[in-house]
Amino acid sequence: MRLRVDGLSVRFHLPGADVHAVTDARFELAAGRCLALVGESGCGKSVMAHALLGLLPGNATVTGHAWLDRSGGLNRSDGPLDLVAASEKVLARQVRGRLIGLVPQSPAAHLTPVRTARAQLAETLRELGRPESPDELAERAGLRPQDLDRYPHQLSGGMAQRVANALALAGDPPLILADEPTTGLDRPLVEATMAELRRLCDEGRAVLVITHDLRAAERVADDIAVMYASRVVELAPARSFFDGPRHPYARGLLDALPSRAFVPIPGRPPELTRLPDGCAFRPRCSLATPECAEQPVLNGNKVACHHA
Repeated sequence: MRLRVDGLSVRFHLPGADVHAVTDARFELAAGRCLALVGESGCGKSVMAHALLGLLPGNATVTGHAWLDRSGGLNRSDGPLDLVAASEKVLARQVRGRLIGLVPQSPAAHLTPVRTARAQLAETLRELGRPESPDELAERAGLRPQDLDRYPHQLSGGMAQRVANALALAGDPPLILADEPTTGLDRPLVEATMAELRRLCDEGRAVLVITHDLRAAERVADDIAVMYASRVVELAPARSFFDGPRHPYARGLLDALPSRAFVPIPGRPPELTRLPDGCAFRPRCSLATPECAEQPVLNGNKVACHHA
């Protein structure tokens, strides 16, 4: 399995303005690897995930391609599928839950409040035509059988996260999208969640983790993609990224960590309805020159900066 995103852009059309949520995104993700998509809140990370699943509202326009090559890995043998061009019928019957499993942000809020975890797992398995029982699926996610008889409001944050993981794995998908999977969790649960995602990679799945938690990303990722103001501005192996990122914004993200310089990036991100010409990070960048008035592209060095 391989995901290849090529020129993916998402626009939301509002009265009197367009929101440039994702702009010309390009990256690849192979089976057995984890890509962490990082950046400040509002830069377009979650929109990217929902665009891949066709879960955007009606005022969104999606262009570009997102090829899902289903050959090889986990006994898949079908040819590539363009997720952007796929119909709702194809996405609903072939992709969601079967080829791509979604671990949503704030799992407890996405569970049906009047049904037990067992009932929701059983319904998902039935809809996907899977032979496993809820107990078998729960065991794989680290849940006890008695945990399944609880309602969402009776689940701790860690239990709700495990139920969400179990639902995402119900269809045995080769690709997992985890959207801010550590939000609201304490550090031990963050570590446990990241360990579970790493285990899925080691089993041969591809995992795309969307997070603003750089410590969590360092725990699980093979590769890092940095987003700023709707664009991917750097792609790098995780080890080299944490040793020394090349984009000024990426360096600023690391320098803001308490374990590092603990120095915030000056200024604020631009509004996605009014992106500046050229490099969007230019107003906040100490390296900016007149050359930055021209939009840098993600080149062969995998960094979109004139002064990388």
